[in-house]
Amino acid sequence: MFDALVVNKDEDGKTSAAVTQLGLDDLPTGDVVVAVEYSTVNYKDGLCIGPGGGLVRNYPHVPGIDFAGTVESSDDVRYKPGDKVVLTGWRVGEAHWGGYAQKARVRADWLVPLPEGLDTRQAMAVGTAGFTAMLAVMALEDHGIKKGPVLVTGAAGGVGSVATAILANLGHQVAGVTGRPETADYLTSLGATQIVAREEINETVKRPLEGETWGGCVDAVGGAMLARVLGQMEYGASVAAVGLAGGAGLPATVIPFLLRGVNLLGIDSVMQPYDNRVRAWKRIASDLPMDKLEAMVQPATLSDLPKLGADILNGQVKGRVVVDVNA
Repeated sequence: MFDALVVNKDEDGKTSAAVTQLGLDDLPTGDVVVAVEYSTVNYKDGLCIGPGGGLVRNYPHVPGIDFAGTVESSDDVRYKPGDKVVLTGWRVGEAHWGGYAQKARVRADWLVPLPEGLDTRQAMAVGTAGFTAMLAVMALEDHGIKKGPVLVTGAAGGVGSVATAILANLGHQVAGVTGRPETADYLTSLGATQIVAREEINETVKRPLEGETWGGCVDAVGGAMLARVLGQMEYGASVAAVGLAGGAGLPATVIPFLLRGVNLLGIDSVMQPYDNRVRAWKRIASDLPMDKLEAMVQPATLSDLPKLGADILNGQVKGRVVVDVNA
């Protein structure tokens, strides 16, 4: 038997989450059984721990959209007992039981070998949010980061924190947008050279173009803020869109794309092909300063997850929550 955070839904549609004992026979089908060591808390996890957000179709359910651990048994030749692995995406923790358990059974195709230079705790200090941040940075690089500062919206969140640290470590000036003034020192410690108050940039203006200010952008907010940022990009610069905390709508015009050649790059971390996953994790191991990573970490246990799930939905989680599932 092992511990897991199990979410149930009653006849009235109300969900509840509690740490429960499960056995291997309770796990879904898959090729590889992993002894999970660490997981994280992401916005999707908050939805899946709570009302579901339309992501969870079947109950009971074990959330946790990412995890790192050690292979316990495998029916696939690519993995053997003792191998260290990491999993992000593939709708694990949503449609398939996830990492909020001491054991998980998943398809081998969903796993990536843990890269040299990272242990399982560090991998989950990175987690889905950091993996997404690295994909965003790689996309900006592939399209050419311009000379101006790189803007990071939602900079104190999981994606934003890692993006800030990586970009600063690569030598870019980073401007971090936050609606929480108390996080300014935290962002500066990650390498941000400029703090932008959210209210300065989260409203659309009538002018489709403003001054060319930003050489690139990692945007975790979307909505009106993304629309505003598009009109502030340098000629030929790119915005990597990774989230929609500010809404799914985009009240913008096509003018920035037509007159300045601005690129809007969509970043999906869920269905990324294997080779690009390996590339991103190798870049994380080499380009993310481990001391900066540690500064982002908030430790947690399985029993902390119901509260943390609610907190992240309310924008009250800073940096990266690392869940020690065996604590």
